Amino acid sequence: MDLLHLPRFKVAVPESVLGDLRRRLEATRWPNQANARPWAYGADLGYMQAVQRHWLERHDWRTWERRINAYAGYQVLVEGKLIHFIVEPGSGENPLPLLLLHGWPGSMLEFLGVIDQLVHPERFGGREEDAFTVIVPSLPGFGFSEGFDIPVPPREIARRIALLMTEVLCMDRYVLQGGDWGAIIGSWIALDFPERLVALHHNSQGLGGGHSTPPNHGLDTLTSEELDWLARNDAYKRGNFGYWDVQGNEPQTLAYGLTDSPIGLAAWILQRFQAWTQCGSDKPPPFDLDHLIANVMMYWLAGINVPNWLYVSLVDGTARRVEAGRWIEVPSGFLFGPSDNVIAPPRRWLERVFRDIRRYGVAPRGGHFLAFEQPDIFVTEMWRFFAIHQGDLDPSGLS
Repeated sequence: MDLLHLPRFKVAVPESVLGDLRRRLEATRWPNQANARPWAYGADLGYMQAVQRHWLERHDWRTWERRINAYAGYQVLVEGKLIHFIVEPGSGENPLPLLLLHGWPGSMLEFLGVIDQLVHPERFGGREEDAFTVIVPSLPGFGFSEGFDIPVPPREIARRIALLMTEVLCMDRYVLQGGDWGAIIGSWIALDFPERLVALHHNSQGLGGGHSTPPNHGLDTLTSEELDWLARNDAYKRGNFGYWDVQGNEPQTLAYGLTDSPIGLAAWILQRFQAWTQCGSDKPPPFDLDHLIANVMMYWLAGINVPNWLYVSLVDGTARRVEAGRWIEVPSGFLFGPSDNVIAPPRRWLERVFRDIRRYGVAPRGGHFLAFEQPDIFVTEMWRFFAIHQGDLDPSGLS
């Protein structure tokens, strides 16, 4: 990995931006709420009022800037667009590079609680030889990475991330972990740029036909398990994927409110951290509130419209569509959270695209944001799945 030629980048938000945010928070206009259980119709009013108080009285964005800047940060041009990423070198003589890819509505901040364990496992009861050098980018349009002027499908983003790893950082080999959009983008990297990717791991589906007909095969070849999963997943989607339809069909209309109101933005984001985790239908999100607000800040500072554009590709079908007869040959692993926002697909469904699945399982607990919600499970999974012996993935005990 060659970093010496790259100028360092530190996050430093102008004070005028933070002052404008405070004024908007203080001027929040609250809606009324139906007389129903908390969270029954979306983000709970009482919770959001607590978010506003914490944001105004206790949250210090400069603290989060220091946490981000504690790691070596860079902002580099990749095909004309700036990509921001942080790097933390691992222990030992030859730590394996691990690329961590976030999704929506997460950010690189999801991984702040696991980086130190991954790069220095010997300090946390692990083995030094399992250390990673961790690379965490913000996807284009997220955080401090530059966005596009039009909706761009994840396959195009994957190409730029692959170039970051191979052309900018000059990686001879690396492994990858992704969730949500990170899983989809990581899958495209594995399909189109597999040469230096040793293995990939997902806690979301990635590619594989989405929630309809899988690629490479027709509906008449689906197993009864797959058909049952499709029916259950489609029924769940009808009541829980309204955000998907709005962001994929009318992102511009949505953007006005989410760009103008920090509480409106927070409500749109934090409802997912409540619904997609293991907290119960009427309980608040099971995360540190200050950390959640910092994640919302990543969208407030960058704007949420460009990240929302990704959903256009889910609506038009290009996000996950793989050409017939093409397969991902890179050794792959999957660990799903039991409280995720989608039902884990059958292994056979995944095998229609992923030819070499070394790991398929469901975590004992956790939801959509596995590294954030269950850091110990996530770190242990990374140590075990990416066990490297003389440059090869050791799949023993993982199936």
